[in-house]
Amino acid sequence: MSKDAAQKTEKKRFAREFREFIDRGGVVEVGVAFIMGATFKTVIDAFAGDGKDNQGILGGILGAIFGGQTPNFNDKGVTINGSFIPIGGLLTAFFNFLMVSFVMFLIIRIYNRFRSTDPAPGTNDLLAEIRDELRLQRGGSVD
Repeated sequence: MSKDAAQKTEKKRFAREFREFIDRGGVVEVGVAFIMGATFKTVIDAFAGDGKDNQGILGGILGAIFGGQTPNFNDKGVTINGSFIPIGGLLTAFFNFLMVSFVMFLIIRIYNRFRSTDPAPGTNDLLAEIRDELRLQRGGSVD
């Protein structure tokens, strides 16, 4: 076998192994879930704020109620012994985490309701049903 033929065979084997890996591991589903999660986070950030410059709708309302002139929790913190400890950004990030977790819980809960709990019949089960139907049509008894 020539060197070029061996390299082509190696490339084909590598491509086949990669395709099997993609099919077996559910990598496509994980990729779709990752993209949907990242996109959903932008919705949460628009509503609750991102912990940086965007205070979000909810952050703006809460900041306006409790924060005075600056409706933003990012600059809020506690000063202890002359040292400023910023807790506003942490609270915003924690709140965002709770919101994303809760919505993902609801989505998975709804998904599990729609998911079929009965396993699909196997080939042998289907063949046995067909056999039984044919026996009944011919006037025989089902074992």
